[in-house]
This record gives sequence, C-alpha cells and structure tokens, in this order.
Amino acid sequence: MTREQDELARRASRLGLYGILAHWDELKGEPWLRTVIEYEEQERAHRSLERRRKNARVGAFKPIADFDWKHPTKIDRRLVTELFSFEFLTYAINPIIIGPNGTGKSLIAKNLIHEAVLKGHTALFTSASAMLNDLAAQDGPLARKRRFRRYTSPGLLCIDEVGYLSYDSSLADLLFEVVTQRYAAEASIIITTNRPFSEWNEVFPNAACVATLVDRLCHRAELIQIVGSSYRVKEAKERTKKRRARRTASKTTKAKTTKAKTKTKRSPRRP
Repeated sequence: MTREQDELARRASRLGLYGILAHWDELKGEPWLRTVIEYEEQERAHRSLERRRKNARVGAFKPIADFDWKHPTKIDRRLVTELFSFEFLTYAINPIIIGPNGTGKSLIAKNLIHEAVLKGHTALFTSASAMLNDLAAQDGPLARKRRFRRYTSPGLLCIDEVGYLSYDSSLADLLFEVVTQRYAAEASIIITTNRPFSEWNEVFPNAACVATLVDRLCHRAELIQIVGSSYRVKEAKERTKKRRARRTASKTTKAKTTKAKTKTKRSPRRP
C-alpha cells in the first residue's frame, strides 16, 4: 500500500466507512476514492458545526468588532483579546467578567461562545435564571440528574447575568452543583455579573454554599473588570439627540417653505 493509500485508509477509518474498508483492496486504486472521502469529511464537519451552533444557544448578538473599546472608563482590552485564543480552556480557567449593566459583558461572552464553536469546541450560553429555573423544574432526582448534563457536558459553559436577581438557597444549591461538577471535570465556566463576589451573599441570601461556590470559581479564574456607564443608555441618548435634530431640521425646512410661498403670493404683478 502506498503512503497516499495508507493516508486515505486512515481517513476512511476515522469516518467509519466500513463498507469501503471491507473492499479496500478492490477500491484503493480508484481515482474517485479521494473525492468521496473529502466530500464525506466536509459534510460531517458542516453538520458538526451546525449541531454545535444550535446547541450553543447564543441567539442574536453584535460581533466583537462592533465593541466600543473607548466607551468604558476601564477595561483590559489585551486580556479580553487573549481570551479568544482559548488557551484558558487548556488550564480550566474561568473568565469572570464583572461590570455594571450595559457595559458589554454579555457581548463579550456571546462572542467567546460563538468563536469557541467555530474552533470546534462544544459550548453553551445561558442566563443564570434560565439555567436555575430549568433545573428546578425537573420532575424528580433522575430527571434533574439527566438535565445537569446539559450544563456540565459542554467544553465551555457561559452563565450570564449572575447577580441581577436574587435566588433562594435551593437554587443556590443547583448552581453550586453545576460549578462543582465542572470544577471536578476541569471544565471552564464564563461568568458575567454586575456584583463583586463580596456581594454574592445578597444574590443568594441564606445559602450556606456561597463561600465554597465563590472559592471554586475563583481558584482558577481570570477576572475582567469593566468600569463605565451603560452603553445602551449612551445609544439611547444619541438616538434621541438625532431625532430632535431631524425634527428641528424638518421644522426649519417647513418654515422656510411657508415663508417662500407667502412671499410669492404677496409679490405685485407686473403690468
């Protein structure tokens, strides 16, 4: 068998093309064989990507290219950019993005999940409330155990908007279980939150697990702090300003038109 044929045999084996492999001696010299294997590889790669995209549940988002790096008072752009190399997955690092509402935390997180999928990783984006309510809604321990796999099996999990709502101790226990299982499996979690860890007792009041939960998240963490005002508020103000400018321009144009018409009517006729 030539080196080229040996390579094709390995690729056919990876694809599970057992019918072709069973008749390899008959088919190995066929000129169409490489094309068939390439078609199969391309189709499976495409299907795999679409499956990962669907399972990631990112939804609509703005690309990171649209992020206004000048708007926040403080943000470590170099650190955020480094995250897109996904080296943090190798070391099971948890990127923790902390900042006020509307400063781009979710935009960064969604782009990270999307890029992870494109690079071949399995990933899932979920809000804290959606995940915890989903787990709490499961009927019985067995159903809940199966549902836990949705959040513990992806190579990368993002839990968005931790701290926007408060949760009772039973929901805190569910989050603790997700974090603990991923911690044991050395699997990364992206967290976005508007609260420093010192205030998580207010997010999960009366929950005994908060200190341990924070400890496991922070043991292997990369903190990205964003300081600044809401970009959404900034955009809303800019839109309002533009609308006012358009209305003023429209009124000015109408006034000039009316004045011109009036002047034309009053002009004396020539004999």
